[in-house]
Amino acid sequence: MTVIPVRAASNEGGGGPAYAGDLSSQEAWRMLAEDARAVLIDVRTRPEWMFVGVPDLSTIGKRAAFLSWQSFPTMEVAADFVQSMEKSGIGHDQTILFLCRSGARSRSAAIAATKAGYARAFNIGDGFEGPPDSERHRGRITGWKAAGLPWTQE
Repeated sequence: MTVIPVRAASNEGGGGPAYAGDLSSQEAWRMLAEDARAVLIDVRTRPEWMFVGVPDLSTIGKRAAFLSWQSFPTMEVAADFVQSMEKSGIGHDQTILFLCRSGARSRSAAIAATKAGYARAFNIGDGFEGPPDSERHRGRITGWKAAGLPWTQE
């Protein structure tokens, strides 16, 4: 497996890293393709998966896991998020790549996973759609879609 340099995410003096680091969508794709045990967890909400689209990992023989970090429509953090990861069979020794719209919720999920003992929890910092452009549209500047990575929409 090729080692991909990552930008470490510090805990700002809290005694260790908050999570393994930030990756771009392209770096995440390479890691998923090269590490047979790496898993992508899309932490967005069901409406986002349905109406915005989802990563398509079929060309590398994988499927994303869909575990919402927040519950729609209240957007309260899912108190059982880490337990849902464990129930899904995701091991503490696996590389986990968290994805949301723009990298904020996925960062929070990576921090929570790291606190729960998942040592290789990464954040896909540019997200599925990235930031809005000058016309206030997402998916054009950076992110999974803008990088031309495979995705599908129901």
